[in-house]
Amino acid sequence: MRGRSLAAALALAFGATTLAVFVLVGSFLYLALEKQIKAQDNLDIVLAARHARRLAEELDSAQGIRDHSERLTSVVLGNEALSMEVFDPDGKRAIEHNIAGALAVPDAASDAATVAGLPPLTRVAATARITEADLGDWTGRGGAPIRGIFTDARLRNGDTASLLVARNMSDRWLLLDRYRDKLNMAGVAGVVLAMLLGYLLIRAALRPLRDIAASASLVTVNRLDTRIAVARVPSELETLVASLNAMLERVEHGFQRLSRFTADLAHDMRTPLSNMRGAAEVALARPRSVDEYESLLASNLEECDRLSRMIESVLFLARAEHPQFVKQLREFDAGQELAHIADYFEGIAEDANVRVRVSGAASVTADLELFRRAVSNLLANAIRYTPPGGEIVLDASASADAVRVTVENQGQPIPAEHLERIFDRFYRVDPSRSSLPSSGLSQGSTGSTGLGLAIVRTIMELHGGSVHAQSDARSTRFVLRFPRAR
Repeated sequence: MRGRSLAAALALAFGATTLAVFVLVGSFLYLALEKQIKAQDNLDIVLAARHARRLAEELDSAQGIRDHSERLTSVVLGNEALSMEVFDPDGKRAIEHNIAGALAVPDAASDAATVAGLPPLTRVAATARITEADLGDWTGRGGAPIRGIFTDARLRNGDTASLLVARNMSDRWLLLDRYRDKLNMAGVAGVVLAMLLGYLLIRAALRPLRDIAASASLVTVNRLDTRIAVARVPSELETLVASLNAMLERVEHGFQRLSRFTADLAHDMRTPLSNMRGAAEVALARPRSVDEYESLLASNLEECDRLSRMIESVLFLARAEHPQFVKQLREFDAGQELAHIADYFEGIAEDANVRVRVSGAASVTADLELFRRAVSNLLANAIRYTPPGGEIVLDASASADAVRVTVENQGQPIPAEHLERIFDRFYRVDPSRSSLPSSGLSQGSTGSTGLGLAIVRTIMELHGGSVHAQSDARSTRFVLRFPRAR
């Protein structure tokens, strides 16, 4: 099943983010406008009520209210939303202006209307200051939202009149509703536009990734030297391209190494097989004596042993490279183990007319079998290349951070250009690839298969350590470095 488009997913995310921003900004603007309109309307009502009360206080009596009605209603003239109603000291309506619709009671428009028919508002005393806190809200005729103030006014003769100043808020809510609708339309259009532009921009931004994929598709088994080359790659993708090219380089190196390993393995396995085939063909060319047949079988058995050691070594290297390879770590005395290994090789050393000497002592934490195998491979190699009458020294020493095991032998020095490559599989300093016959070594020894030093390096890597070689006119030294256990 094809996965969803990254560009579409990012565009949707961008659109959702834009929608959230529009909602927040639109809500803020709407609430800010509503608050500003409400504050302005409240101020208009308060100022109108104050002005009307001040004018009423200049009148002499209730009759003066009716005589000067135009003067009082001038306070709300010019604004159709504002209404005024004035009641005389007896509570009867004396003046009304634009009051229709502001009151919900049926008799609000009749001359017999009284204070009792007004909404339940807080009545501001004649001596109290009119403030926005005195405003009240109610529903007028037809469901119209009304806001107003009900206050008393002291006439000059000492009587008290009452004034109602109200405002119909329908136009304000209609204005806010239209403003909200425009915000919603602008928000939807903005989100759609943001998603469309975001999709196009994201596709353009992801083009280098498509170029990288197209370049990577050119890499095949026959073209492992191909590298990903993308012009003007963004800085954020430079690390990705570098990592992919480094990976391809490692893959190429590993493939070449595997190819060389396969070729070397085929070459080394072909030699004993050719020897057995040639010997068998010669033996079958004419009748042979029993001794000759026995000699042929012994020679073939020797070649089979060599093949078995080679196969066992290859299998060990394959297992050792597996991430789940198990090591049995334990602490032991390296000097004592070197002495045991030297005793085991005593007969082989005597046959080669070389001496093996052990020195030093150190406690090391390692897999005992792998330790023995590594040292045995080095010792077998040293016996092979030490001239008759020479000496091999096995030494163990400890420092603050590591334990070092050294196998030193006399003989021809190894050229400097070969010191690192001798640990490669099937690599030999001798270009003739000469092989010695089996010497009866233990299973840990590889004879002359060309894998002994490669196994040593693998064993040291399994322990987190290292191996290196030093060679000069005096001797050749192989040093195993085991890190201290933390």
